[in-house]
Amino acid sequence: MPESAVALAKKLQNKEVSSKEIVQELIPRLEEKDREINAYVTILSEQALKKAEEIDSRRAKGEELGPWAGLPIGVKDLLCTEGVRTTCSSKMLENFVPPYDATVVRKIKDAGFIIMGKTNMDEFAMGSSSENSALFTTKNPVDTSRVPGGSSAGAAAAAAAGIPALNLGSDTGGSIRQPAAFCGCVGLKPTYGLVSRYGLIAFASSLDQIGPFAQTVEDCAMLMNVIAGHDPMDGTSLDRPVPDYLKGLEGDLKGVKVGVPKEYFIEGLNSEVRARIEEGIKTLESLGCETVEVSLPHTDYGIATYYFICTAEASSNLARYDGVVYGHRHMDASDIVDMAAKTRAEGFGDEVKRRIMLGTYVLSAGFYDAYYLKAQRVRRLIKQDFDQAFEKVDLIVGPTTPTTAFKFGDKVDDPLSMYLADVFTSSINLAGIGGISVPCGADSQGLPVGMQLICPPLGEEKLLKVAHHFQMAGS
Repeated sequence: MPESAVALAKKLQNKEVSSKEIVQELIPRLEEKDREINAYVTILSEQALKKAEEIDSRRAKGEELGPWAGLPIGVKDLLCTEGVRTTCSSKMLENFVPPYDATVVRKIKDAGFIIMGKTNMDEFAMGSSSENSALFTTKNPVDTSRVPGGSSAGAAAAAAAGIPALNLGSDTGGSIRQPAAFCGCVGLKPTYGLVSRYGLIAFASSLDQIGPFAQTVEDCAMLMNVIAGHDPMDGTSLDRPVPDYLKGLEGDLKGVKVGVPKEYFIEGLNSEVRARIEEGIKTLESLGCETVEVSLPHTDYGIATYYFICTAEASSNLARYDGVVYGHRHMDASDIVDMAAKTRAEGFGDEVKRRIMLGTYVLSAGFYDAYYLKAQRVRRLIKQDFDQAFEKVDLIVGPTTPTTAFKFGDKVDDPLSMYLADVFTSSINLAGIGGISVPCGADSQGLPVGMQLICPPLGEEKLLKVAHHFQMAGS
């Protein structure tokens, strides 16, 4: 088990190590490893060192600092950072510098975290492999011939490689949990509305959620203590009290009921992934959990429903990129319509164009009722499946992904096959509930397997507790 950031923070507080020493040691390691895996779009070495010196100076003066002040963190490149380029890994926003911070960025700054840089992703968060980034592909640190997953590719790869272990990503249909599984780290997608989306460059607004990556569940709990909570700047933010997730890790798991959905153990699930998850379920039982079979009967409709809804919302959200206000602009156009058309043709990659076209079709006259409205009705049925299951159990367990990380190029020409990588994750976004991927052994090639634990709305305290005990049992 790697040293947690929580343990490192205690060393900082006890002055066993300085923030400057941590950053000075991290920068060359980050830069060297990044040349191998391409996790970062922008590295902020100079700014990070300056911030570390400032925190050390304040600590030396006896100023009261937060318990996490001086810890390094990476930020996915769709979270607005004041004065620092935020690209969404797209040519459309390649030179966009936001004038403000996203709420989660402001919160980690206020807590004293040191931002090491902005991490690569699939363009506008649309993808499962980083191959849709308009800038470059990120490689899996476990095996650089394989994809790291997506869309939070850089954040997962950086967390797994420890450059640094703490990272913030976003999850629309599995974009935190799937790359966490592929890279062998921990990734949490919180309940919709638990973490503010203000300052997140939108893909699909009813599905997007920001969450943490780390090497330990303990560190995910710590980050949730920092970023969760109501934000009046986000109209979908939940105004509910936030528990102390770190304190909630304490105690045993006796009496916790965990549901095993029969629909998640079907044909198409890799046999080695299945074996590791079944072993993981036995570990949960050994820790005191009671496991029972549950049914999520509308699981088969999850991917189709997800892609109708997310493409429709993408079509609407990305309509703003027309070359008029900000972002890329085609400079040689005959009129404003020609400028918008050429701007979008140049600024968007193939996958983004594909989803915009699908979404525009879904929302078009004559097809709205047949596709978008029907998808919203099925979404309600999927949510009801989870609601009914959670009447019997506290959490649900299953695989995060149907396979381990695949090789670059294996699915790039087959969008449907790529979309199926999210088969076990997208329904959780449709239902608006929480899910975490925890490392659960490896296959015969040494590739990580991720186990997904799913909680009811605002059930993250128990979710993190069970995930933490599971990880500790395997360490």
